[in-house]
Amino acid sequence: MTPPMNRPDRAAALLKARSRATATPADPSWPLCLAEDLRDIRADWKASAEVCAEAAWAARSAGHSVLGLLSPEDVTATDHDPITARALAHLYLSALRFDFRCPTLQHLVEQLAEPMPQPLDCYTRALYAFALLGQSRPEGLAVMDEVLAEAGEHPKTLHVLLHGLWLGQDLDRGAERLLALSSRPALATGTDPIVLFRVAGALRRLGRYDEGLDAVDRAIDCLPPGDTSVHADLVRERSLICTARDLHQHQSHTRTSSGVPS
Repeated sequence: MTPPMNRPDRAAALLKARSRATATPADPSWPLCLAEDLRDIRADWKASAEVCAEAAWAARSAGHSVLGLLSPEDVTATDHDPITARALAHLYLSALRFDFRCPTLQHLVEQLAEPMPQPLDCYTRALYAFALLGQSRPEGLAVMDEVLAEAGEHPKTLHVLLHGLWLGQDLDRGAERLLALSSRPALATGTDPIVLFRVAGALRRLGRYDEGLDAVDRAIDCLPPGDTSVHADLVRERSLICTARDLHQHQSHTRTSSGVPS
């Protein structure tokens, strides 16, 4: 049995595993190597979520999505040890999330849950909530509440849920729920451009246009230099807020001019 690591050694091992996984994104063997590294470290679900989400995003950004390196059968295979199986699921499901493939993500998690003797880990259930929320399915709200009761202030998990609320445009009180979630300590730093981006969209949906513009401008200010992909999303959101505000003002002016109370 591998002896337990102390905290500094474990942190260094996780950093090394993350670096190895992102060094050669075109190498088809890196997902399994990362899963095995996490097994050797005896990573818990939180560490697995953090490393796998970042690795899946880096691979996608480099043009080598995990979806092209693993298959659903790799994720649902029953011959892996629990830590390896969980890491492969985190990688593949995260890649589905980044591509907004909500029905596929939902179906795969339901497949994973069928033969499992124990409940799925908290992060996998958060990804399931994302899949439901992203389709504006109300049962996603119940799954989200269950996850929140267990996740505490784990940032990666909260970001997944925030993403689902942002994507689910037809959820009951979805924008209000997003703002409430964004106020939790792990997210309410005021310096996370992704959180501010999601908040700006929620404020736009609520007709709070000036607050939305303030949020998106702060998000742009918080971006690292050269982050062109997120910058484009923020500029697009800013344009949407300005268009919605201008349309609202025009409609209000038209109603007032015609004598119709606004």
